[in-house]
Amino acid sequence: MYDRSLKYKWDNKNVLDYAIQEAKAEGKEEGAHDKAVEIAREFKKLGINFEDIAKGTGLTIEEIEKL
Repeated sequence: MYDRSLKYKWDNKNVLDYAIQEAKAEGKEEGAHDKAVEIAREFKKLGINFEDIAKGTGLTIEEIEKL
């Protein structure tokens, strides 16, 4: 009985730890994308062509056109 309870506890902890890890990774990706969008907006204001902005930021030309 105790072993089963302990296994249940550790399984739940592992699931929670994995979810936290995935959420952090997703947050970092979103933050990086937001920063790329911010940089692209500034480059667009400076008149830099879209192809160069796309190369520098990793955004698509379509995304840059919508900014």
